[in-house]
Amino acid sequence: MAGVASAAASNAAWPSPGFCDALAGAGLNPGGAAAIAAAFDRGWADPARRYRDGRVASMLLEASRESIAQAMGLRSPEVSFTASATDAMHRAIIGRLAARPGTVVVSAVEHSAILRACDVLERMGTPITVIEVDATGRVDDEAFASAVQATGVSLACLQAFNHEVGTAQPVSDIHMACRDAGVPLLVDATTAIGRVVPPPPGDLLIASALTWGGPAGVGVLGIRSPVAWAPPGPVDERESGRVPGTPAVALIAVAARALEWALDRVRSHADGQVCRMLLDDVQADVRDRIAGVSVLGSPDLPYLLALSCLYTSADALVDGLDAAGFAVSSGSSCVADTRRPSHVLEAMGALTQGNLRLTLPVGANESSVAGFVDALAEVIAADRAALGAPEID
Repeated sequence: MAGVASAAASNAAWPSPGFCDALAGAGLNPGGAAAIAAAFDRGWADPARRYRDGRVASMLLEASRESIAQAMGLRSPEVSFTASATDAMHRAIIGRLAARPGTVVVSAVEHSAILRACDVLERMGTPITVIEVDATGRVDDEAFASAVQATGVSLACLQAFNHEVGTAQPVSDIHMACRDAGVPLLVDATTAIGRVVPPPPGDLLIASALTWGGPAGVGVLGIRSPVAWAPPGPVDERESGRVPGTPAVALIAVAARALEWALDRVRSHADGQVCRMLLDDVQADVRDRIAGVSVLGSPDLPYLLALSCLYTSADALVDGLDAAGFAVSSGSSCVADTRRPSHVLEAMGALTQGNLRLTLPVGANESSVAGFVDALAEVIAADRAALGAPEID
């Protein structure tokens, strides 16, 4: 346990100053770090075994499941654990279509994991209806509600908040329209669970421990009863027959404790208020000091700020800010390294180059963004000079 103890000790300085890419994972928050030793001491055995260590692991798993289910507005039996949010998304979609084949209705700005799954399904013959968004990234709710009323629709997919620009989607209204049409709504809640309250409504819910300061390797698939869903492949009796193999009990327990710690801060309004204040200050400072930089999307997600920087290269900005001590991303974390234009910004009709995304971790403070605008101004000036960009008034 020496390695575990040292990992927890090194967590004392969390979150790291200058770390602004929390949606890609920010390391364990203090709640999760404090739970590591006990989780691995108690949760190492197979929870399906009848002997003592297996029963201890089973009790730890079920307590963790209950905690996470409550945070998602679900009952404990409705929650299963996967290797990642991407895995959960794919299981949710494919399992629903296995039970009820039909059309899938999806927004143009969903997470790439959902859109890529839809691409594959479409090539295999599943009809896909894509609903466009406005210049802020918000889906056309009337068009979406109309689409789910069509004959043969099996599933609708809508994110709670956009991963890339932070715009809130009209999930409550769409959920009501889906219920009227008898169509289950899959909600990508990875940006919301552990960061905002209350949890979004939905019939199938996806979450990720990474976004609330939990460990990698824990995705959450919630399927609200009585939604019809069938296993998308060979499974066993574990995880309600939804996910094969032995669950990562210790990681799930750490994730549950990290979620409790994050929600304590969110419910006291400390996290959202601090993040919003920090990013509002960054936005105001950028507006006053750097020409040709604009905000993308809507300021609906308190810990996210997306910027479009005219006459710059996103790669140069990310690398330059990294050298200055700031970890940011360009676009969404799921496509940041693919060198493809952002599908979100394309759908919004926005500039797809020179964009930056800041997502602050739970527990962010002044050190998270101190000196950021100074560094950004220097990096933008250097990049524009290297590109021979024109002067901006």
